[in-house]
This record gives sequence, structure tokens and C-alpha cells, in this order.
Amino acid sequence: QVHLVESGGGLVQAGGSLRLSCAASGSIASFNRMGWYRQAPGRQRGLVASVSIGGSPNYADSVKGRFTISRDNAKNMVYLQMNSLKSEDTAVYYCNLQGWYEGRWYNDWGQGTQVTVSS
Repeated sequence: QVHLVESGGGLVQAGGSLRLSCAASGSIASFNRMGWYRQAPGRQRGLVASVSIGGSPNYADSVKGRFTISRDNAKNMVYLQMNSLKSEDTAVYYCNLQGWYEGRWYNDWGQGTQVTVSS
């Protein structure tokens, strides 16, 4: 298991920005997919953004043009830059790692970081 620790959440006003960070306990360079998910109260956890091993991003329609995901394989870090935040972005944000490594499938999660956007 790769331990993931998120940071950077907090309270921000609508229109503001936050940058989430995810620190991995081991190398992420071999894992195909790193992602950010979020879960609001009473709702299912859903994909916000993901980035492939080659750096190609994928975004949920609701965040396109506002959020940017990036990964730094050398530092074992994944980031989510969130701009123009809206109240509907309020949720717990989770970092996720997926991929095969040495014959084993990994699908690991962090503990989550709360993002609250006040209107």
C-alpha cells in the first residue's frame, strides 16, 4: 500500500483559490493514474480530475477551465489547483493512486481534506 496524505484544504470565499497537495509515501512514477475525487454530504464520491503517467489530464465537466491537476514524479506529489471556486465545490477531497506495480494492483486513498467555499 502507498500512503497518501492530502493537505491544503480550508475555508475560502466564492471566487477564491486553493491548492491541494497529495504526498505519497513511495514512488508514484510507475503508477498510471493519479486522481482527485470529492464527496459532498449525502452524495457519492466522484472524480474531479486525474492525470496519467505521461501527464495527460482528465477533468469532470463541472471543473473544466477552473481546476488544474499536475503530478511531480520526482517529489512523489500530486497537486490540484482550484480557481474560481463555487459553493458547489464544497466537499471532502481525496487523493487516489491507481495502477499495476510488480504484478499487484494498487487502488489507494488518502484520508481526505475538507474544502469549504462560502457564498
